[in-house]
Amino acid sequence: MALCGRLARRAPAFTKQLRPAAPSIASRTFTSRASRPLLSLRTGHESQASYRQLRAFSKLPANWNQTQEAPNAQAYLNSGVIAGARDLVDVKKVLVIGSGGLSIGQAGEFDYSGSQALKALKEAGVRSVLINPNIATIQTSHVLADEIYYLPVTPEYVEYVIQKEKPDGIFLSFGGQTALNLGVNMNKKGIFEKYGVKVLGTPVKVLETSEDRDLFARALEEINIPIAKSIAVSSIDEALDAAEKVGYPIIVRAAYALGGLGSGFANNAEELRDLSARSLTLSPQILVEKSLKGWKEAEYEVVRDASDNCITVCNMENFDPLGVHTGDSIVVSPSQTFSDEEYHMLRSASIKIVRHLGVVGECNVQYALQPDGLDYRVIEVNARLSRSSALASKATGYPLAYTAAKIGLGHTLPELPNAVTKTTTANFEPSLDYVVTKMPRWDLSKFQNVKRDIGSSMKSVGEVMAIGRTFEESFQKACRQVDPKFLGFQGDKFEDLDDTLRNPTDRRWLAVGQAMYHEGYSVDKIHDLTKIDKWFLYKLENIVDCTHELEEIGSLFGLKKEVILKAKKMGFSDKQIAKAVNSTEDEVRARRKSFGIRPWVKKIDTLAAEFPADTNYLYTTYNASSHDVTFDDHGILVLGSGVYRIGSSVEFDWCAVNATMSLNKLGKKTVMINYNPETYSTDFDVADKLYFEELSYERVMDIYELETASGVVVSVGGQLPQNIALKLQESGKAKVLGTDPHDIDKAEDRHKFSSILDSIGVDQPAWKELTSFEDAQKFATSAGYPVLVRPSYVLSGAAMTVIRSENELKEKLLAASEVSPDYPVVITKFIDGAEEIDCDAVASNGNLLVHAVSEHIEAAGVHSGDATLVLPPVHLDQSIKDRVKVIAEKVAKAWNITGPFNMQIIKEAVEGSEPNLKVIECNLRASRSFPFVSKVLGTNFIDVATKALVGREVPEPVDLMKVERNYVATKVPQFSWTRLAGADPYLGVEMSSTGEMACFGKDLVEAYWTSAQSAMNFRLPIPGEGLLFGGETSSEALVQIAKYIHPLGYKFFAVNNGIKDLLENSAEGISVEVIEFPKEDKRALREVFEKYDIRGVFNLAQFRASSLIDEDYVMRRNAVDFGVPLFMEPKTAVLFAQCMSEKLPKKDGIPTEVRPWSDFIGGRPL
Repeated sequence: MALCGRLARRAPAFTKQLRPAAPSIASRTFTSRASRPLLSLRTGHESQASYRQLRAFSKLPANWNQTQEAPNAQAYLNSGVIAGARDLVDVKKVLVIGSGGLSIGQAGEFDYSGSQALKALKEAGVRSVLINPNIATIQTSHVLADEIYYLPVTPEYVEYVIQKEKPDGIFLSFGGQTALNLGVNMNKKGIFEKYGVKVLGTPVKVLETSEDRDLFARALEEINIPIAKSIAVSSIDEALDAAEKVGYPIIVRAAYALGGLGSGFANNAEELRDLSARSLTLSPQILVEKSLKGWKEAEYEVVRDASDNCITVCNMENFDPLGVHTGDSIVVSPSQTFSDEEYHMLRSASIKIVRHLGVVGECNVQYALQPDGLDYRVIEVNARLSRSSALASKATGYPLAYTAAKIGLGHTLPELPNAVTKTTTANFEPSLDYVVTKMPRWDLSKFQNVKRDIGSSMKSVGEVMAIGRTFEESFQKACRQVDPKFLGFQGDKFEDLDDTLRNPTDRRWLAVGQAMYHEGYSVDKIHDLTKIDKWFLYKLENIVDCTHELEEIGSLFGLKKEVILKAKKMGFSDKQIAKAVNSTEDEVRARRKSFGIRPWVKKIDTLAAEFPADTNYLYTTYNASSHDVTFDDHGILVLGSGVYRIGSSVEFDWCAVNATMSLNKLGKKTVMINYNPETYSTDFDVADKLYFEELSYERVMDIYELETASGVVVSVGGQLPQNIALKLQESGKAKVLGTDPHDIDKAEDRHKFSSILDSIGVDQPAWKELTSFEDAQKFATSAGYPVLVRPSYVLSGAAMTVIRSENELKEKLLAASEVSPDYPVVITKFIDGAEEIDCDAVASNGNLLVHAVSEHIEAAGVHSGDATLVLPPVHLDQSIKDRVKVIAEKVAKAWNITGPFNMQIIKEAVEGSEPNLKVIECNLRASRSFPFVSKVLGTNFIDVATKALVGREVPEPVDLMKVERNYVATKVPQFSWTRLAGADPYLGVEMSSTGEMACFGKDLVEAYWTSAQSAMNFRLPIPGEGLLFGGETSSEALVQIAKYIHPLGYKFFAVNNGIKDLLENSAEGISVEVIEFPKEDKRALREVFEKYDIRGVFNLAQFRASSLIDEDYVMRRNAVDFGVPLFMEPKTAVLFAQCMSEKLPKKDGIPTEVRPWSDFIGGRPL
């Protein structure tokens, strides 16, 4: 066990550090001790003697423990060794830069780390000002920050906030790459110096060194640390020259880019030419380096304070070899396949690097390690909180972000108590007696034309973290957490299995499963194809062997106690066992319980049980024989939202956290179940108990029974908890709080939903469920095209589509999906050009308590998650708002709702009479717009809902829509098109955005102006630059846009005469130049964009492109690839043009939209 050795080696240093004798010295020797021998080993100068000496001293702790009593942090601090913090930084008010909307590569982990930083500031009594337009996150609430500005995270707006708030310090390392780039940029311009703002934590110079590839390479050369040989270039020709020197195959990386954006592999000059052309649009400098594909990849999280105390908190190993971005890799912590020597070699190197660079706070070092030798290369250093640091915090229970913030304020590690274990100082290295597996979640199937391969540029939208006592247990849990449709480690059908194993895609682990389960591949063969370490493959083979053993038994009654226990120890779920023996989940569960086989609850114990650790941070395992906790709280279970994916993101985490906080205020004990390491809900101090566990029926019931819980909340975690609600109540006899799951089912089931709406006199669009293509054709003809089709069984492509002709219907229903009595299809009349209204509400026993009515700017047909929401609504008159309220009251009564619910309503104009309102969807749970409406209206909807759920302190009904407000907020989507090579940036009925932002203003123009600019890397086109127009030649919207922005002095371009004529005939003095447009040559196209200085694209097409050489598709896709703002939806494009006409040219002074949130809503209610 490398682990035990490692523990043993750390213990003396650890105990020494707790002795009341000069701790500063102890903590220093602690880090330098191990680093010497190993360093010399690597260089091969010294003898083996020093290494033996290192091994010898690991025998110390055995006799230590006999006499040593458990350390007591309080006694240690009281003993006066630490004379309190001596050199605290003198700051009264600190500006924290947030990361903006969630996107691929920069997601919820920065909500978590930013929140931790704000918490640390609050404890220190320092005022905090946060600038972050992401309204869905926990950090943008006054519980954590003193003032919040919902504004774009750009140098311009941050400078306005600095002028207004006059902070004396700023944190740059808690807002991801966005905040880091902003800080480097503003520092270059001398803005911090000008206003006397101190950069806390890691100095900007260090950030520049770690981000600029050339400086970084030079810095590491100074201390003889090997890095992948690379040459920094800034043009395509230089890149080709560099490749000749380095030698193919090579990898290209972009400097100052996040999540490997703009990087890729090239095997020859042709591939390199295309790749470097694309990368140079995203970054001024790119790096050409030798590819080390096939080496192992490892990461170390390192913390250093200003007094040079330095520790490594966590090391992680990638299951996938180098070549797959770490955000797209399966990651295991602690490392499983490294020898002791390798582990220490990399640990020493990490400390050496971090000290040399001068990082103050938290830092992450990524390595490539030769699979069969001691050679290694440093890949990169992130001198900021990263995705891995959120994972490391959750995997070890060491609060990295919080500690980094404290260090930024001037504290040192030995004087900080460890916030989680409460029995040690922060100056210790955790050691784990469990295995953590992180697995990414991709949603690539939602996009057409998108390339499924994964490589050096990250594509996953979320990640899960599973904890187990064996690798098998942990790995299988992770498989199920990624998507409940997976039962555990399993296979899937592939057209070309060997190719998928050789070239990784998002389904790679399923390919390994297929090869092992069904194709009989040996471990050696799979290793040769994938280069995945054999240790992992042998472990996976254990799972396969166990499955075959179960299949041979073949019946429920053949299952002996030993067999069930063995399977459970390997992480098999009841459902998985049931499938193998042809039984059902409930029968297997009953049999398992009859043998007394239940999971044991363990604490996350970062002292590996050497010393008592006090934490509420729990997981379940079958590899144990006792519980670490008692179960006498009878708390309420709150089910979290699980993995972030498109459609379910940080908004639901906000809901889950707020529900938990409300329950705590009502004096209830709370138990949170969630397994997402990026979230605030899985932080150690949110709920009374936190289970880092699956949200499956089996696991929720296990915990419910162990805790003898007093209820379970299923309405604040999105769709996952809803899906198991009925089963929890019926099979598990659990007490589901709020709306009865039978009623939830009546809203999910199309037929029941429809007949209830009819019975209460609420209108809905005409629809039918049909079982054959002929019937579908008949309905579509009688109702009239366009129609909305939802097949229940989809083979390829998106699930929901608007269909405008009979040919299209044929293609969709006969080619892309199956229509039969087993797989019916639902067809709904689609109302063209209608407006959409969102209604979020809370009811108690069928009575409406509060509700919010927001309007979409886009016409119906754009998914509500991709739409721009306006609240209070600007275009709805009072009579419509009143009618929406009546519908909400009727729905609440009909379904007897207690708790949150949400409706989507279509407003269809009717000539000569008032418009029709038709309900198209109703969810009896919190929706993704709950944080938005709560923060805009200044009323916490989840707090109201929670009180209704437990029936305590339920407030009186109040009509928030009757209150006059002198402001408007708009919520806009954040897309990640840049990441999804090939995907068509076009909006339809399937959701494609990954995050959201919202800004406030005195009117719609002011609010939308800042909201639109909040999108990541958005650069406003400046008058005099070129704008390219495209799309339908019949588009009224294009004419309107041209009229709004023509007076500002932009140059107009088009690629065909139709658009030129349309615009030139629309108004006096507009002239449009038709330019060449090479559709199949990306390089030539890039030169066209540069030649005409095209800095904005308006492309308003009516339909999604059918081919990859469609002119509009090429225009949209390349606008995204070249980092040019793209407006592809008519109504928002016209609105932004209106904003430009009113807001440009910019006036002097601070713009009127730069106001804190508390100023808009009048106070700090949330």
